[in-house]
Amino acid sequence: MSLRDKLPAVPLGFGTAPLGNMFRNIPEEEAAATVDAAWKLGTRYFDTAPFYGAGLSEIRLGQILGKYPRSEYVLSTKVGRLILDETEDPAARDLGEKGGLFEFGRPNKIANDYTADATLRSVEDSLKRLKTDRLDIVWVHDIAQDFYGDEWLIHFEEARTGAFRALTRLREEGVIKGWGLGVNRVEPCELTLELDEAQPDGFLLAGRYTLLDHEKALQRLMPAAAARKVEIVVGGPYSSGVLAGGTHFEYQPASPEILAKVARIRALAERHGVPVKAAALQFALANPAVASVIPGASRPERVKEDHAALTATIPPDFWKDLRQQGLVAAAAPLPIDR
Repeated sequence: MSLRDKLPAVPLGFGTAPLGNMFRNIPEEEAAATVDAAWKLGTRYFDTAPFYGAGLSEIRLGQILGKYPRSEYVLSTKVGRLILDETEDPAARDLGEKGGLFEFGRPNKIANDYTADATLRSVEDSLKRLKTDRLDIVWVHDIAQDFYGDEWLIHFEEARTGAFRALTRLREEGVIKGWGLGVNRVEPCELTLELDEAQPDGFLLAGRYTLLDHEKALQRLMPAAAARKVEIVVGGPYSSGVLAGGTHFEYQPASPEILAKVARIRALAERHGVPVKAAALQFALANPAVASVIPGASRPERVKEDHAALTATIPPDFWKDLRQQGLVAAAAPLPIDR
């Protein structure tokens, strides 16, 4: 059974990093209204992680989804970070290139640990925070250079001998339906595919297969994943928000070069009457290796925009012009290629 078969038929999921107070302090009622809006519009796949606000995203999601039938939605979370009872200043955390993503999150300390024992503990802790008796998919979180610099391979090796094996056993025992990596870089995914003993069901790849940034994934990861019949969930389809009117790219203020490219995409979209969100979502889903796309949101109106974007009609000439102007890679699959 492929990853696609484990996910809902509607390919639009919901990434809940914003519910962990990413970049801002989100009121409880706003977080609840956002998840409820997603549910009413048909979203049935929700992705979270202990890392998002030191457990805050999982706690909020568990409280809100608790009123809906568990059998009607797919739930994924991540391992690799343990949330401790000790506290610290969230703004002082060293998150590598990611800076103070969750400075408004819970003050609990976070311990990086990819061993088998920590993986099992993390799963148990997530079940409690999410108030559920089972997880569908578990991703091994952030074993990549953007969080660990030149030491990322040390963490990858710990995960290979720990989390990978523990999650494989949980899948074999029927405790979870699948596992893979949840990362912002293609290199750990490629390395995992080269391992004979690792058999991931898929990858959650954030920010690396978007309208703005996709060439490395297209050239290297997608062919390798297709050869192993491993599918991709695309996270961060709006490139940390810069494609949706924000100012962040890679979780940092966007560079002048990035802003200039976004301006070109936006000008072309406006000329054809195309919402940029629609172009971003439909571009990602045009690749046959992509099983789902999971934008994040913290306001109900943003969720409505995402669902409208999924089904918006985009004229073929927009895609042709996008390709002709070199704004997407020549080999990137587009909706007009189907």
